[in-house]
Amino acid sequence: MDLVNSITPLKLTQFFIISIFFSIFFQIKVESETPNQFFKGFKANPNPQISNFQPLLTDSTGNYSLSFLRVEENQLNLAIIHVKSFESIWVANLTRLAIWADPTELYFNGSLVLSDSRSGVFWSTHTDGDRVWLSNTSNLQVQKVDNGVTSPSVLWQSFDFPSNTLVENQNFTSAMTLVSSNGLYSMRLGFDFFGLYFKGESGSGPGSDSGRIYWKHKALEAKADVMEDQGHIYVVLKSNGFLGMYQNESVPVDIESFNSFQQPVSGVRRIRVEPDGNLKGYFWDGSSWVLDYQAIKETCELPSPCGAYGLCQPGKGCSCLDNSTDYSIDGCAPPNAQEPRDFCGASYDLDHKKYKGLPRNGVELPNTELMDYQHMVSFQECQSACEGNCTCWGVVYTNTSGFCYILNYPIQSLVGVRDESKMGFFKMREGVGKDKMGVGFGVGVGLLCGAILVLGGVIGLGYYRYIKRKRERGVSGYVDDGVVVGPYKDLGNASFRSIELIER
Repeated sequence: MDLVNSITPLKLTQFFIISIFFSIFFQIKVESETPNQFFKGFKANPNPQISNFQPLLTDSTGNYSLSFLRVEENQLNLAIIHVKSFESIWVANLTRLAIWADPTELYFNGSLVLSDSRSGVFWSTHTDGDRVWLSNTSNLQVQKVDNGVTSPSVLWQSFDFPSNTLVENQNFTSAMTLVSSNGLYSMRLGFDFFGLYFKGESGSGPGSDSGRIYWKHKALEAKADVMEDQGHIYVVLKSNGFLGMYQNESVPVDIESFNSFQQPVSGVRRIRVEPDGNLKGYFWDGSSWVLDYQAIKETCELPSPCGAYGLCQPGKGCSCLDNSTDYSIDGCAPPNAQEPRDFCGASYDLDHKKYKGLPRNGVELPNTELMDYQHMVSFQECQSACEGNCTCWGVVYTNTSGFCYILNYPIQSLVGVRDESKMGFFKMREGVGKDKMGVGFGVGVGLLCGAILVLGGVIGLGYYRYIKRKRERGVSGYVDDGVVVGPYKDLGNASFRSIELIER
């Protein structure tokens, strides 16, 4: 027994050492088999045994990999992955997601193409290049290699088509857009600013498909001015810890500094438009991404932290504009509350509304400095202006200033304040407020009806048995001191019968 006890730990230790060795060996082998570039004739199919991402091409440092990225269970996208953190730096803008199966194929024939034989082409660079190469800054390039020319020409590069992320020293121009992974929020450049936008909400008049701006950083122009005849501005994430806004390459027209401004950091930097609509900056410390910058500091200043018809109260969290509705993770209104885009229609008039009015005091918009307003003498005038306008979804009014903010877009989260002179009126599509309550009410009615049917069946069955016994026996029980003795299930009928017998 002692020999067994002494040998077993030794064998276990050897087993773990051998397992670790083979794991490291296998990882090195996989990385060594992943090419640093590929040429015409390259083909690759997704491996069904891989659960997260499948490397296809790596940079010279091994920090980045062009990969098949598994989406949900059986779909894929083409992505550039930061290998150590598994974070996607760039994803291809596919017409639709491909299937993680053999028909899906990535090949290079001068163009880098993702397709399958059944559905056709999902994505292509539309080039006539000689090789595909991934730089150590995560820039994927299709290059033309000319004989006798030392530097190949770049026909296409991923840096020109960012998804939701910018990396260090990557130019962001007026022709580009950063879009959050859920597709709701974006970052774009203006003449002398960069801003964050909510998709599909103009909020500043008709004819705008760019969305509603909810955050804006204007160039301070401390060291240089933005000149109309000097071309468009562009933004670069610098290694010194700031977003620099430039019109030419000499002097920035603005600097948006990070927490680590002018401080050396060990790893690379990046910024990303987050799914909640914030713009955040990070740097890699060797083991994780460290948060280094937030464009929007307070949660309640985000475009919709509590969802449609939600109320964000600083320090308290989320509730609903409608006090009769309880807040849940799904928000305060179902998705169809915001469809169609307005309340207009042939039957729209003040006497036949398609909505219920929801007044609320102590509310304000999170970004009034970016909103248009009209000056009105009273809240009633402000509310009436919305009620008579089928494109209006609501208004927010400040009694002290007389500013009336008309919301020509579906209601998102508002900010709760203590100032009761800040008032709002909001249109909620008829039936929307009833949906969540209606589900519970419908279930309750259904259960009640079911219970009544079951009870009726039980009573009917008992009555049927009572009549049957009465015919067979004449009497289905006997009276003993005024108490009917008989089957328990006939207790109700027997009780009434006992009263009759006593009276006799």
